[in-house]
Amino acid sequence: MEIKKEFDLIVIGSGPAGEKAAVKAAYFNYRVAIIEKDEWFGGAGIQTGTLPSKTLKETTLYLSGIYSKGIFSIDKELNRFAGIQDFMYRKNLVTNHAGRSVESNLKQHNVTIFKGLAQFISDHEIRVANGADEYILYGQYIIIATGSYPVHPSTIPFDGIRLHDSDSILSINRFPKSLCVLGAGVIGCEYATIFAAMGIKTYIVNNTNKILGFLDEEISTALVQQMEKNGITVLFNNIITNYIVPEDANKDLTLTLQNGETLSVDMFLFAAGRSGNTKDLHCEKAGIILGERETVKVNHKFQTNIEHIYAVGDVVGFPALASTSMDQGRIAVAHIFKTGDLQTLTHIFPYGIYTVPEVSMVGITEEQAKKENLEYSTGICYYRDTIRGKIMGDQDNGFLKLIFEKKSHTILGVHIIGNLATEIIHFGLALVKEKKTLDEVIATVFNFPTLHDLYKYAAYDGLGHLIGKRIKKAGEISLL
Repeated sequence: MEIKKEFDLIVIGSGPAGEKAAVKAAYFNYRVAIIEKDEWFGGAGIQTGTLPSKTLKETTLYLSGIYSKGIFSIDKELNRFAGIQDFMYRKNLVTNHAGRSVESNLKQHNVTIFKGLAQFISDHEIRVANGADEYILYGQYIIIATGSYPVHPSTIPFDGIRLHDSDSILSINRFPKSLCVLGAGVIGCEYATIFAAMGIKTYIVNNTNKILGFLDEEISTALVQQMEKNGITVLFNNIITNYIVPEDANKDLTLTLQNGETLSVDMFLFAAGRSGNTKDLHCEKAGIILGERETVKVNHKFQTNIEHIYAVGDVVGFPALASTSMDQGRIAVAHIFKTGDLQTLTHIFPYGIYTVPEVSMVGITEEQAKKENLEYSTGICYYRDTIRGKIMGDQDNGFLKLIFEKKSHTILGVHIIGNLATEIIHFGLALVKEKKTLDEVIATVFNFPTLHDLYKYAAYDGLGHLIGKRIKKAGEISLL
């Protein structure tokens, strides 16, 4: 049965970008419809991406006791009684709750929900097929927020049992005895450190000579060192050229490297790329121009080449963060309905990488400062050199690094590796965004003892560098 309906706005996809766009438009009393093809709401951000991996990381920290070993004169051993059901329990609980929260939020704002696959018929019409019913939805405006999906190179025999992508790895029914991760981006590094912390022998194969190329090099190098300390073997400047999957499930996979060596591992994870989820939309029927990897091309207003069609979130590519995707959805609605509030996406925002240990950054890297010929200097404080770090028993050699302009002392970048880095970065965000100086940080009073002392003593260290004097040696607590 064909049913026709009209709306002021149609949003395709209920991930972070789609949800916030739909709810904002509905808040201003526009007639809004949202289309979701999957059983659960929330898209990859909630179901297969952001939340699951972060929840698994927290589960790993608890089960492994990696941050509490030796703090209280006893070593907490890895909980060998924890099974895969225990490992996945919290992840399932969090994602299910978050999915229900998205659905509840949409309903509370009177957004009309359609379940089924969305396909363009024209630049204003979308067909939604769901069982016997077929809806033809007319939208004065349309927002594409369909997210992304893992790329599947034809050379890799994915089976969802032993050879995984970043979606299927969340459905494993046993722990791997060993694991090879191809790709050293955010997803690859997060999962590699999570499984390694659980005591699983892990390899990372990467086709360049460093991991997470956008990071400050000093942070990237420190993360590699910590990975190796936790039992991860990182194989740089390499690729996998062949995959042999034995019929006997008890025998290892054989992975041939470009240099001729082979790896024998129990499971494999491909984490080297995602594509925009546009394949089933029939964008050509609306005249929408696509970019590389099936992403949608947009301008700074998140408008496509079709004036009344917008796209937001991972489907437009970089930066592909849940945090920025939410604001992209809100910005698109602000432009569509002239709400007069959020007009542009800030160019200063933090990155959070939920590895073990965590990494977070905001502002420029030291490499960028050199490239731009800036007169800069740096200041560093190690976790172990603060009282709070001692109390926490931080064993990962974590540190906070400030990059600042020499003459004015203005802070240009903040980089952190260590426990809770993604939490304490937000003070650094305010410093960079408001162009604060080292002197202002030193004059700030923090609760004592807290990790925010890292900022103060990194600032002291930076001033010390300017006069050629080291304020303290690594491993010593020297509170000025």
